[in-house]
Amino acid sequence: MKDERDGVALTNLDQPLFDGTDATKGDLVDYLDAVRDRIILVLAGRPLTVVRVRPGQEPFTQKNLPKYTPDWVPTTTLWAETSKREIRYAVCDDRRTLLWFANQRAVEYHVTLGPAGAFDRPTHLVLDLDPPAGAGFDAVVAAADLVRRALADDGLTGVVKTSGSKGVHVFVPVDGTDDDVAAATRALAARAERLDPAIATTAFIKDDRHGKVFLDSTRAYGATVAAAYSPRIRSGATVSFPVAWDDLASVTPADFTVRTAPALLGDADPWHEWMPAPQRLPDDLVAEGHTIPVARVQAMHEGKRRARAQRAR
Repeated sequence: MKDERDGVALTNLDQPLFDGTDATKGDLVDYLDAVRDRIILVLAGRPLTVVRVRPGQEPFTQKNLPKYTPDWVPTTTLWAETSKREIRYAVCDDRRTLLWFANQRAVEYHVTLGPAGAFDRPTHLVLDLDPPAGAGFDAVVAAADLVRRALADDGLTGVVKTSGSKGVHVFVPVDGTDDDVAAATRALAARAERLDPAIATTAFIKDDRHGKVFLDSTRAYGATVAAAYSPRIRSGATVSFPVAWDDLASVTPADFTVRTAPALLGDADPWHEWMPAPQRLPDDLVAEGHTIPVARVQAMHEGKRRARAQRAR
């Protein structure tokens, strides 16, 4: 099956999208085209990372654009400290670019919190709530309520969406520098944990979580997060979908797929309609956050300490 939209040739639309779903590549294309005005608002102006799936292969992450990328795809170049090289990212600002990625079997769309040209000014504070193995979605809902209460205690509001996997993402639009936003994210996670440490944890090392929902505060600096409305490579071809806080307990991530989401949305764009205006970070939240070690760094040092202790036995 072939098609052409906006000058983009679309091929093999009847092929299965990936193992574990009955969705086809055509379903992916149709979904992204149906929500294009909404998802492009999320992607526009930001370095884009996609996760692609080729037939018979494992999914793979693509940051650096391939040489065969059309010259009309908008790009931005960033220095990657880890690999010591410049990476040429796509910036998905239009339907044509989105359709080209869909034809490349790009299923997932992940963006940075800071836009290109203002990477040190993240537009949102993000907490990623990750349930423990075997837990139901109700555990995540309970943890999300703690985050909502912690936000309210500091006069902040945010919006929530399913991650498209098992958890949820809480987004808080803010006005601040990357250092202060990262610090505030750590403090928010710590305050939510203190509200009920039997439900939630900030422990980065999995063995230390003891069956609790992980409040991941590491979505900061150059980290990316699955965009609102992005499909995910999960059973059923789920999508990351905005949910009203008061409705969170009555849904599951499986409710929102590339086939069901367009009808559920209708003409609405809840992600942008519900998003508050950028908020100033409270001084006390930022100050507390600067006293909390970065989780990945703390976990690395703790891992080394435990390894040394194990060898000494």
